[in-house]
Amino acid sequence: MTDYTHDPLRELTEIRNQLSYAKRLGFLFGAGTSKAMGISDITALTKKIENSLSTTDKVLFGSIKGSLEIDQQHIEAILNQIRLIRQITHDKKDKLYDTFSGEDAKKLDKNICDSIYTIISTEEVSSNMTISKKFISWLNWMSRDFVKEIFTTNYDMILEKSFESLLIPFYDGFIGSFEPFFAHETLDSKSRYDKPPVSWIRIWKLHGSLGWFWKLNEDKKTYRVIRLSAGAKDKYPDSELVIYPSRDKYESSRKQPFTSYFDRLKESLISGEGIFIISGYSFSDEHVNEVIFNGLNQNNRLHIIAFFYGDEPLDAIVKQAKNVPNFTLIGPTKASISGIYGKWGLVKGGELIDPFWDKTGDKLKLGDFKELVNFLILSSGLKEKIETHVK
Repeated sequence: MTDYTHDPLRELTEIRNQLSYAKRLGFLFGAGTSKAMGISDITALTKKIENSLSTTDKVLFGSIKGSLEIDQQHIEAILNQIRLIRQITHDKKDKLYDTFSGEDAKKLDKNICDSIYTIISTEEVSSNMTISKKFISWLNWMSRDFVKEIFTTNYDMILEKSFESLLIPFYDGFIGSFEPFFAHETLDSKSRYDKPPVSWIRIWKLHGSLGWFWKLNEDKKTYRVIRLSAGAKDKYPDSELVIYPSRDKYESSRKQPFTSYFDRLKESLISGEGIFIISGYSFSDEHVNEVIFNGLNQNNRLHIIAFFYGDEPLDAIVKQAKNVPNFTLIGPTKASISGIYGKWGLVKGGELIDPFWDKTGDKLKLGDFKELVNFLILSSGLKEKIETHVK
């Protein structure tokens, strides 16, 4: 940590100016954004899932959890381990990995995913969708002649519900009415005639969704992902939920839509000048991190701004980012700007800084997604129009 200090008002002013003339605009959301709206983060979700399991499943769950490093004892790492066991044992009852049979691992995987579905679906009912609706309304009003994209690692369907509540069209790569299927060519094609209108906001769910299910194809050997409406789990009780892309999904016929989404993320980060904003993401997914840093290194016209709720994840990632001038990291008491790591200095008052500075704790509040949305709206000059639209 250096003795260098950053001026928060100057930096917020610079971010506002960049947003006003950015040629492209993209977002990456992690669990922190959904937490701001009332959905459990990965730590809380892991505890709730473990508590919801049967006694037998708890024993298996605890055994796998205990075999992982402390910083990996969360539901996504646990699911990945379970799916590796499934891959090794081919889901068979007579094949064991340690003390686990393939059948045990398959059942535990499904029971965990069912629990995730129940927990998050219940939390969505009481979630604060006003925050996401304000963000989507703001993004929709931003006049751009390029595609606006949201990448998210969250499973919940708050964004989709917000789009539909506001009657704003969006696209996620699925087409159809009865059991919408993923059409990867709509992401891969270079022809504008093969894609929805530019005005449609794209949403790419990098770790799956509560609305996605595996469906066995007619050959009884391969699978495809179908997207169903909220509550469809009751109609497909035996189907496996598609959340968190484990390694086997990248290596098998079930790799879509995850590979296309990650290819889309790579393309977005290397395609010329643009601003890419990260919120609620703790940089705990190495696959995503690799894409982010490759984009920063390959495209010096890309500027990524990451907002952190706490200083700890910023401290961890700054070791990699300290020599990356086009990567800005904003924390509550610290920041890394143009490769310079330092604390926030004295705060000069003003309309742009006062609502977002905690005078009691001397902290910047933009790591909270709710406050970030308010900042974006204030910076746009569209506050009254957006609040009217969201009502």
